[in-house]
Parts: sequence; structure tokens; C-alpha cells
Amino acid sequence: MKVDYIIVGCGLAGISICEQLRRNGRSFVVFDNDSQHASTVAAGMYNPVILKRFTEVWDAQLQLDIAMPFYAELEQLLQSTLIYPYPIYRRFSSVKEQNTWFEACDKPALENFLATQLINNSFECIDAPFSFGEVKQAGRVDTNALIEGYKAYLKSNNSLITTGFDFENLQHSKGGVIVNDIQANKIVFAEGYGVKSNPFFGDLPLKEAKGELMLIHAPDLKIDVIVKSSVFIIPEGNDHYSVGATYNWSDKSVQTTDAAKEELQTKLEKFLKCDYTVVEQYAGIRPTVVDRRPLLGRHNSHSNLYVLNGLGTRGVMLGPLMGQHLYNFMEKHIDLPEAINIRRFS
Repeated sequence: MKVDYIIVGCGLAGISICEQLRRNGRSFVVFDNDSQHASTVAAGMYNPVILKRFTEVWDAQLQLDIAMPFYAELEQLLQSTLIYPYPIYRRFSSVKEQNTWFEACDKPALENFLATQLINNSFECIDAPFSFGEVKQAGRVDTNALIEGYKAYLKSNNSLITTGFDFENLQHSKGGVIVNDIQANKIVFAEGYGVKSNPFFGDLPLKEAKGELMLIHAPDLKIDVIVKSSVFIIPEGNDHYSVGATYNWSDKSVQTTDAAKEELQTKLEKFLKCDYTVVEQYAGIRPTVVDRRPLLGRHNSHSNLYVLNGLGTRGVMLGPLMGQHLYNFMEKHIDLPEAINIRRFS
């Protein structure tokens, strides 16, 4: 088999570069063995504001302007609903937080994202005596439906290989690479935290951040917005809600823990005033970077090897734009922005 590209990884990063290739008529195959789960830990939320400090996410409007049409086209390709627009209601814990919110509303970078009117609490099951602030241009992408649907699409086109990528089978040839019986011009590694085992890009400064979230069933809650307090509550339909997420900088396993469940429940019950049942619990390792910027680039010694990684907690927003940047770098020879180029760590 001969293709233009081999892609390693089919999470948000992998799909983002695959779609640039597909939409531009490039052929590719994808290796993915379901070993990484970070794309599900953030529950697919897209949010242009850092709600702890009321500051703008880096390049938020540009990310959203690229991401929303990107996922809308994928909805057509996969014949599946992926985008669920929801405002985020930031629950205030004091008058001081309200005042900080209004100060943020006056910043030009945030005027398209923050509503200037407080939202009085109309939810019987949410304790919010100091009201809410509304974040616009927010919502969630159903990352599970996206990844499962995209893998099914790849499989139907004989473009998905479900065994792990074996580096011992990688051979460098003139003008390309050979893996097993596949010849390709280039390889893009988009395997998330799995890159730590990559002999070519394993020294990239990823800082693992394990995250866990819960899926709860709360029939009396009845909210149609995302609520942010000490945890997020994200509507999933049929009275189910995602609650999350935790951060653990030392545990590198992908097993769920009782400690994380207890932490999430303790934070949730500080403001949730109705009964609920924990349906499921999830865990994964987020590929975060020290400077909170993605990792894109080409290997110093092997010019056919590329990387797309480090999407961290905001993969839904970052992925489509980063895929575009990497495609333009590989195919149009447009330099990568220094803020995301792996050369910044050379």
C-alpha cells in the first residue's frame, strides 16, 4: 500500500490533521489501538474564557472561528450530531467575584464572550445566592460520538489499523518511510501522552495531568446550560450530566480512583441540591505543556517525521486550528507560529 501520510493516533489531534488531509485530497492511513483516552476526559467542552481568573483563552476567537465550521462539516460527513451549543453559567460565590466579573466585561478581548447582565438563579436544584455570569460562544462537542464515528468512517475506507504502532517496523527510505507493507511520504505522531514512549519525540516537555470525571443521573436537576462552580456540570441529555474534572499531577495510570470520585462529589454537593446517581466514572491523561501551548513541528534529523501534540484541556478548540497550521507547514511550507513550534524548546 502506498499513501501520502501515516497518522499515529485518532483522538482530537489525529482527527484534526486527518481532516486537513482528507479535505485536500491527500491519502492516509491511521494507526490507533485505543490506548489513550484524554479526548474524553474534558467532556468535549469548548469555552473561550479561563473562568478561574476571568481572562481570555489564548487566540480564543480564532480557534472558535476555525473549530465550529470544522465540526459542522464533520457532522455532515459522519451523519451524526456533534455540536451542542450551551452558554456557561459561572456561579458566583461572593459580591467580590461579581465585581471582578464586571471588571473583566470591560476588557476588549472579552466583550464577545462575557454577558454584562447578571443571571438570577432560576434553578431549583442549584444553590446560587450571588447569581451567575454568562459565557457566550460556549458548549460541548460529543467527543465520544466524534471519535467512534470517525473510526467507523476510516474503517469503511480501509484506512484504520487497530494494532499499536511498532517503531521497530519503521524504515526510512529515500523520500519517505516504510511501515510494515505501507509506504508513505510522511508520518504525523498525534498519540497524546503516548508520545512519551516515542523514540523520536519522547523528549518533548509534556507534563502529564490525569483527569477524572463522573457521569451522573439527576432527574430533578433540569438545566439546559453548563454550570461552572468548583466543578462543571455539563448536560448530556436524558437527565444525564458530566461532572468534572479533577487534576492529578503524579498518578500516571488511567484507572479511576475512589479519591477522585469523593473529590468530585464533595465539590458538587456544595451547590447541588437534589438527589443524583453516579452512572459511570472516567479517567485519562491529558497531554499538557509547561507553557500551555501545543507542540507542532518536524524532527530535527528525520525530515519525514512530524508531531501534533500538547492540546491539553482545550483540545476541542485547539485541534482544528493546529491541524490547519501543521498541514500548511507540511504541504505549503508556511512556517509554524513560534508559540506552537517545538523548536522553542530546542
